[in-house]
Amino acid sequence: MELWTALVIGLAGSLHCIGMCGPIVLALPSGRRSAFWTVIGRLAYNFGRVVTYAFLGLLCGFVGRTVSMAGYQQMLSIVLGVLLLLAVLLPSRYGKYITGAPLHGEILALFRRFWSALQKRSSVPSLFGIGILNGFLPCGLVYVALAGSLATAAPLKSAVYMAMFGLGTVPVMLATAIFGNFAGLAVKRRLYKLLPVGVVVLAAVLILRGLSLGIPLISPKIVTTDQQEVTMDCCHGAEQTIENPGE
Repeated sequence: MELWTALVIGLAGSLHCIGMCGPIVLALPSGRRSAFWTVIGRLAYNFGRVVTYAFLGLLCGFVGRTVSMAGYQQMLSIVLGVLLLLAVLLPSRYGKYITGAPLHGEILALFRRFWSALQKRSSVPSLFGIGILNGFLPCGLVYVALAGSLATAAPLKSAVYMAMFGLGTVPVMLATAIFGNFAGLAVKRRLYKLLPVGVVVLAAVLILRGLSLGIPLISPKIVTTDQQEVTMDCCHGAEQTIENPGE
């Protein structure tokens, strides 16, 4: 999966991040320290989120590699692309089946408990910890990015993919933490419409990759690791079998 798609999702979804995590960002402790300390603390918070996203990407990479080794990488890529398209096309009311799930509520309650303890410390490490916790919060935008990382079928590349996604959200989130709710409602509504466009682009990339059309960068030919090893080690034998099928 091309890493640029992760950056696009992060940048396009930044307004979504403000809506979901804006209250948390604006409530981050700053104490009575200097503006420099405030900026460092907000950077630590955002770096914590990026670390969590990279960790989740690493886990998805192992899952993707297992699926790829089983020979289902193309199918996985197409299925993920179709699911992302459905997420855009289906009415938003279906999201309540996720946000209304008991597990979602338990995660939020656990987050509030740890967040409250870290907030009282008002230090750079505590803000870093809040960022790490925030990265685990259920979020549709993160799920979209994880779908892209899963298609990489490589743990390290998947981790980098999610880190790129996190970095894409940092500029707007950092500006929100420092300057407050800097964008007007009308601007947010207009920019928020770009998020489905980014999801559709990622879905199209996933589907094209799954089709394995042999188009460089867009739909490269997918060859599993096992097939590559067979080609390198047994190519001559395979060719002989094809040329002399009767032997």
